[in-house]
Amino acid sequence: MVVDSKVACRLRLEFPSADSADKVHRSVELDNQDYLDSRVEGSSIIAEIRADSLKSMLHTLEDFLSCTSVAERIVTKKT
Repeated sequence: MVVDSKVACRLRLEFPSADSADKVHRSVELDNQDYLDSRVEGSSIIAEIRADSLKSMLHTLEDFLSCTSVAERIVTKKT
């Protein structure tokens, strides 16, 4: 994680299986760019997010969680 950012957050998202976590991660990782690093650990996605302000952090979190939620519903076939 880059240390010169003013705000940082580590997020752990748990999934029912490692396969689900991997599929969701592959679905959203292209949008991560330079402000978010993510990886799969077992049945979890670990996301490390950095921003220059709290407002920017909240926007990034909202975007990441929204995309992850859609991907999870598709992977698990929930509506």
